[in-house]
Amino acid sequence: MIGGGPAGTWAAIKAREAGADVILADKGYTGASGATASAGTGVWYVDDVPALREAAIAKREQLGAGLTDRGWMSRVLDDTIVRMDELARIQRYPFPVDSDGRQIREDLQGPEYMRRQRMRLQRLGVRILDHTPALHLLADRDGTVSGAVAVRRADGTQIRIAAGAVVLATGGCAFQSKTMGCDTDTGDGALMAAEAGAVLTGMEFSCAYALAPKDTSMTKNAYYAWATFYRADGSFLEAPGATKDRTLIAQTLLDEPVYARLDRAPAGDRALMRTGQPNFFLTFDRLGVDPFTELFEITLLCEGTVRGTGGVRIAGNDCATDVPGLFAAGDTATRQLIAGAYTGGGAHNASWAACSGAWAGRGAADFARARGRPPSRLTNVGGIGVDRAALPEIQRLTTAYDINYLRHADRLAPALADLDRLWNAARSGSGLAERETAAMLAHGRWMYHSALHRTESRGMHRRFDFPDQDPGQQHRLVTGGLDDLWTVPEPQWLSDRKRAA
Repeated sequence: MIGGGPAGTWAAIKAREAGADVILADKGYTGASGATASAGTGVWYVDDVPALREAAIAKREQLGAGLTDRGWMSRVLDDTIVRMDELARIQRYPFPVDSDGRQIREDLQGPEYMRRQRMRLQRLGVRILDHTPALHLLADRDGTVSGAVAVRRADGTQIRIAAGAVVLATGGCAFQSKTMGCDTDTGDGALMAAEAGAVLTGMEFSCAYALAPKDTSMTKNAYYAWATFYRADGSFLEAPGATKDRTLIAQTLLDEPVYARLDRAPAGDRALMRTGQPNFFLTFDRLGVDPFTELFEITLLCEGTVRGTGGVRIAGNDCATDVPGLFAAGDTATRQLIAGAYTGGGAHNASWAACSGAWAGRGAADFARARGRPPSRLTNVGGIGVDRAALPEIQRLTTAYDINYLRHADRLAPALADLDRLWNAARSGSGLAERETAAMLAHGRWMYHSALHRTESRGMHRRFDFPDQDPGQQHRLVTGGLDDLWTVPEPQWLSDRKRAA
């Protein structure tokens, strides 16, 4: 298991319960690093009541703009109940209770959740390699993924790990934009998958931006529903629904600062709001600002594929990829199956992480058992590195509002050309820093290549040169390649693949 967030830990738990010997390698400290461990998160928990389920699925279908799959959504809703029941029953997670004594399972406190995940791993006998990021995969002569090479950060020692199967659960790619808890989310897993021959889907839905007080990483956004926004001169800036649509804010930020104040929050609810999200208000306390009564300057931080829907294509119910021996879960995998063209933080993403992790872990254990011990001769897969000096330019091109959020071919095409030039010119070693830089650069290229091929506005992907939704493009796009990129509609890709087979 590569990655120690919710998806990786659930994968390790279920693989171990299936009888596999499991090694989990994490870039940080399993249970304390990553986006979930940094904050609370909602869960897509819906009671097994037909009317409630239908309403939840219908809402996601509308938001997903025709790219969701009902079968997968039903599976996630079913399995979320099972996962949350395990948390309560086995890990004794302290869910709050309502006035009738019923547990409220729609929210999780990330630090406590992940602490209990680590404890369960330890009880099950999973070998945890903290601060040991994977650098690249290993494969046998037939191309079946057979392990990975990782590096121990304490002393730089490389560790070669042979395995019957690998689950990639390294998270999405936020380009080290300083969005909360996401500096480790540099897209490493998707790069490793692509180097092994996997493809990606939904990479055009990668323009997620979160509000944050300027010069902070506090990107919890729920309370901005009670905010009023202002221009630098103090005049009112109309930005309705700014927790979802930040177009006007992004356009204004190109020329001047934007300020906010939570002045629409009812006075009687403000103490309760502090209790509900204490770390949100801790940021303001440290700044010496009362966000209910004082203006504070805001910014937008790019969250890329962390709150986007793109990632490695899922080829089976067990979250197998299109490469034998390789599985993907959480934000490393596409979330289009349940989120379509639009997603956000927590909720269905948190449920997807838990469910896809569990399915991938069981699937990997079954694959490894059927395959048997991998051969002793394994070859390195990929290992592309990009000079760290290229990172500021990569970040400029991938996080600029006028390129990635306010999308137009006149800006996307030149940015992609610049990223292509960096890819071809900035090759370097294959250490962790170079690999992270390569992964971020690869994501920028995949994102913009897909965005240019979706010549419409759908979900979070909005083209200002194609402002309307095109019914003829109600299909997913598949993207692949490293040096030479390609993007085609998924139906065409499946047809071509079938003919080739």
